[in-house]
Amino acid sequence: MNIRKIDEQFSITGQILPSDIDAIAKAGFKAIVCARPDDEEPGQPSFAAVAAEAERHGLKAVHIPVSGMAGEGQLIRFEQAMAEFERPVLGYCRSGARAGSLYAAVNR
Repeated sequence: MNIRKIDEQFSITGQILPSDIDAIAKAGFKAIVCARPDDEEPGQPSFAAVAAEAERHGLKAVHIPVSGMAGEGQLIRFEQAMAEFERPVLGYCRSGARAGSLYAAVNR
């Protein structure tokens, strides 16, 4: 994982695996936002697998898949999730860019 800190509240990374969740929890993250659609690429772990492991470690997780530009519904769901989650939050997708774009769009 190559975690990049945006600010004290939010960081981004590329695709994570269920086996990464222990390290994510130990790094102090309280929640995870997945901006990557399931089955975008062969061999990619499903959000359900990541979320199940996150729950076992006491982390909240939400799936807000984005293909291309984020729409209003995705931005609203992201904003709601961020309002509910303890911080810091880790966002991920294939590269971290879509997760970062969601955060940037609601924090202008």
